[in-house]
Amino acid sequence: MTDSTNDDGPEPSHVVTAFLRNAGEILLARRSDAVGTYTGTWGAVSGFAEGDPDAQVTREIAEETGLEDACTLVRSGRPLEVTDAEIGREWVVHPYLFDCDAREVDPSEEHDAHEWAHPTAILTGEFETVPGLWAAYERVAPTVRSITADADHGAAWLSIRGLEVLRDRAGLLVAERADDALENDGRTPARDEEWDELAALADRLLEARPSMAVLRNRVDRAMGTALEASREGDEGDAASEDETPTPDAATVLEATTAVLERAVTADDEAATRASQRLDGAETVMTLSRSGTVLEAIRASDASRVYVAESRPGLEGVDVAESLADERPVTLHTDAAAASLLSRESIDRVVVGADTIRPDGAVVNKTGTRGLALAAAHEGIPVTVVAASDKVSTREDVALESGSKNDVYDGDAEIDVANPTFDVTPAECVYELVSERGILESDDVTALVEEARELAAWQEKR
Repeated sequence: MTDSTNDDGPEPSHVVTAFLRNAGEILLARRSDAVGTYTGTWGAVSGFAEGDPDAQVTREIAEETGLEDACTLVRSGRPLEVTDAEIGREWVVHPYLFDCDAREVDPSEEHDAHEWAHPTAILTGEFETVPGLWAAYERVAPTVRSITADADHGAAWLSIRGLEVLRDRAGLLVAERADDALENDGRTPARDEEWDELAALADRLLEARPSMAVLRNRVDRAMGTALEASREGDEGDAASEDETPTPDAATVLEATTAVLERAVTADDEAATRASQRLDGAETVMTLSRSGTVLEAIRASDASRVYVAESRPGLEGVDVAESLADERPVTLHTDAAAASLLSRESIDRVVVGADTIRPDGAVVNKTGTRGLALAAAHEGIPVTVVAASDKVSTREDVALESGSKNDVYDGDAEIDVANPTFDVTPAECVYELVSERGILESDDVTALVEEARELAAWQEKR
């Protein structure tokens, strides 16, 4: 917050606060002696909202970090009123969340230190922060509802958001427990209460996107890891040998944070391995938006990319725009994919996956099946890039459908089908590339068993 000389009247001061997110962490900055309020405390990227907050927040990111070209707006939140009686100031905070592709900060004189940290560090006292910082973050943080409604991002991205939801709630429970201990002579909520609340939240996350095995597997991994850590930490303390100790919120927080960091690394490694598999492929075709596929193509030697637009959401347009500054890109309709494969010199089709079934079939954005069948007819190999957490334990996967109005909003009596996902047979897939390397059928079977073991935490419900 750059200080102003004309805002000391009774009216509250409007400020923007931008949370820059990268790999599940947010950027925190320590306020220097160059500012007049909250010197030495930590905050997000902030400044007085002079005029339009939406325009001002971009200027603040540019001035304070130099990361404006690497940042994409995720959402803005409802303004938050913050009263600081100690200094006699009232603030109206306009919060924003941006995804940031880079972490190297070019600081201004307003800050003397920067740290990328999990948002829950705001709660733990690790950083002394400006007033209302956590409340502002909550206005833009991911929720079960935002994950359910998201039609723009891939399964890996959404699974990270799911882990953030679980992490943030666990961190809040840990902070509330500490507050209760101070106020109630050391008495804190029972472990069972914390576990029940977090398990209920995990259940909601599991059902948020039923077609996305990676969301289910990563939530299961977090909860299963917490349960195992509790069992090891409390060995001998359970009421009986058959009773599994209940994890507390701190254990779930630690486990979820670790799984989140593991997930980010897995997605990056899968992209790296896939880029190596694309060596020698001068021209590739893809569809939909998979962050892992996008990074794989970026790191590959492919000199030209064909991108299907991916109706009705047109997320393929974002992919084409992202790659356009790096190499020639052809954006085309989904229906034209088969024709282009038959007459253009395309060396490889590369797509992501929302789920890999136990039989090796791939669930992905509608259009993948048709693309893979056309590629098989032309003898063009299909590479599927997916973290190993996308292997599902279920033979039958619920295939989501989009709004009928996206296809037809007229008055005629017409039945409308708008499936969001389809299933590509395993025989149409040349290779499955994950962070663990190429997944053969035996590898998929082993991953299914691993996922089932992790899901055993649900028996504790």
